[in-house]
Formats: sequence, C-alpha cells, structure tokens
Amino acid sequence: MRILFVGNSFTARNNLPGLLKGLAGARGIDVESTLIQAGGASLRQHLNAGKALAAIATGGYDVVVLQEQSTLPVKSPERFRESARDFDAAIKAAGARTALYLTWARRNAPEAQAALTSAYGGAAAELGATLIPVGMVWERFLETHDEPVLHDKDNSHPALAGSYLAACVFLIALLAEDPVGIDVPVKGLDADTAALLQQAAWDICEGLVS
Repeated sequence: MRILFVGNSFTARNNLPGLLKGLAGARGIDVESTLIQAGGASLRQHLNAGKALAAIATGGYDVVVLQEQSTLPVKSPERFRESARDFDAAIKAAGARTALYLTWARRNAPEAQAALTSAYGGAAAELGATLIPVGMVWERFLETHDEPVLHDKDNSHPALAGSYLAACVFLIALLAEDPVGIDVPVKGLDADTAALLQQAAWDICEGLVS
C-alpha cells in the first residue's frame, strides 16, 4: 500500500509512518509512505504551498492521510472542513482514498477531545473518508492508564508510546489488521509496553465499532 501523509509534527514525531510500516510488515503488508509535513502547519497552508497537491496528482497513492493543525478543528471546525473538502476532491480525482487522522487533546485540556472528535467525525462522514480515531483511543486509554505516558513533556506532542499507540490504531482502521502479538522491536519501547498498547488499541477500537 502506498500512503501519502500530509500534516505536521504530530505525524512526523517518532516517525509514525515508520512505526506503521513495521507493524504492517509483520502482517505481510508492504507499506511505502511519503511524508509532507511542516511544523505547526495547517491543511490550508499545505493546500496553498502546492507540494501536497502535486504529490497527490502524480504520486499513484492508494491513501492520503490528512492531519490538521492540532487545535484548529476546535477553534475553527468549518475552516478544517473546507480544507478537508478541497483535499478530498483532489484525492478522489487522483483515484486515491482519503483518511483523516483524528488527533488528541493536549494533556492539560482533555475536554477539547469532544470537539476534535466531532470535527473529524463529521468530515469523515461527509466525505466518505476513513476515520483513524487515534484521539478517541488515547482518550479511552488515559481513563484507565497512567503508564505509559502518551504525551511528551510539552503536554502536546506524542511520546514514543503515544506514537506507537497511534500506529496500532492506523493498522486497525486503515489496514484492517490486528496488532496484538506483533513482535517487531522498537528502539526505546520495551516489549511489555508494546504488548499493552497493542492490546489496548485493539480492545478500544472494537469498543468504538460496537
């Protein structure tokens, strides 16, 4: 599967595309990915810059993953929806499908998750896009676990455990594969923590569907 990721440091940090590639490879799926990102960038900035649209038009991707600036869907959900619509039109014209990377609330503002979930969920329903509910899974996980810590020290970006949990959700929502039992070492993440995050991602995603 060829995937284009369009976003910012929430996608780039800890090499989320690489984590997904490792998990997918263990399930016999070869993932090739390209990342177009800029620190703090919004989808509208990516649209205006043109690089992402050029890649979509010429890249032969199967899926394009869109990640909005972390707080913009809370502050301006309509702006997010407009940008998602514009990207989706280009993605469909290129014969690819759209996936929306639903991100998480900042550690000191967990109440923002409801607005993020509503904005991304509404856009996914409108566009017929695949929703990758990472923020929803983080929210459920944090209700019952203090360890491992998902947020980095800035209370915004993902720690390695947070990115790994995100990658497990991508495997489930985008590739329809179960991460439980995958034994692919990740530097900096012990095997027991990886196993805990795999199981949590699977159980929470199952709960979201049912």
